[in-house]
Amino acid sequence: MPGAIWDGVIAFGLVSIPIRLRAATGSHDLSLHQYHAADGGRIRYQKVCELDGKVVDPEDIAKGTETDEGDIVILDEDDLADLPISTSKTIEVIGFVPAEQIDPIYYERSYYAEPGKAAARPYALLREALVEADRVAIVRVTLRRRESLAALLPRDEVLVLHTMVWADEIREPEASGLGGETRQAELKMAATLIESMAIDDFDPGEYSDEYQEAMQDLIEAKAEGRTLKAKVKAEPKAKVIDLMEALAKSVDQTKSGSGRRRPAKQSAKQPAKKAAEKSVKKAAKKTAKKSTARKKTAKKAPASKRKSA
Repeated sequence: MPGAIWDGVIAFGLVSIPIRLRAATGSHDLSLHQYHAADGGRIRYQKVCELDGKVVDPEDIAKGTETDEGDIVILDEDDLADLPISTSKTIEVIGFVPAEQIDPIYYERSYYAEPGKAAARPYALLREALVEADRVAIVRVTLRRRESLAALLPRDEVLVLHTMVWADEIREPEASGLGGETRQAELKMAATLIESMAIDDFDPGEYSDEYQEAMQDLIEAKAEGRTLKAKVKAEPKAKVIDLMEALAKSVDQTKSGSGRRRPAKQSAKQPAKKAAEKSVKKAAKKTAKKSTARKKTAKKAPASKRKSA
């Protein structure tokens, strides 16, 4: 579990509720770095001044911005400290609204708001009160010197804080071709297709990231000197010009089961025994790799004799 990124209090009227915030989500994507293809050396980046071409040390780097007139304005820590930003570590409750009034486009990041020391009772009170009222608390919070509106709502036994973007940060759509007309027969057929593909109990846990799974298999295969069999790519479907014909064919495919993909996680599930064997194999491989690395290190010449990079 990641460490707390913020601690403070929720100001709920005259009630103060100590809480800690932890990131509620995290990426499962594999981190791919850049290496020198010839020798496997890691590629590193240096911060260079574009005026004199010299590498700049971290302590000599300041924050700033460029004005519309092209002037550079440098800001130091004292300048930033004087800004009217709340640093009181208080999440201020502004009011309570029905959840459906918040357009999902406003949601930015999610954090678990966990009760702090001796906060179990007031924390439970706020959580249960939100459930009973069927409303969401709109709050102000400052994280990493950035003030945000946020929505505080219950999720099972814990409160979740969803930071929100400001109204002027929502961009207006600039899409073209939005004036299409619909025919009643097409609309009816589309409704039939939607109904045939309806999911009554959506569970995100039934789906998995096929790309990342394939990437993991590829990395393991290359590390072991194996070559993966190339997967046969699906042939592109023939283009159907008539919209009504396309809808009718889609409905037929769904009814026959040929047009509906099973959740990736279900189709990729492994028996417990196979999963355990894979885990043991992976651990053994890791141990062997460490042993090989130690042998290589022992064979290397002393540091003073090695050529400097």
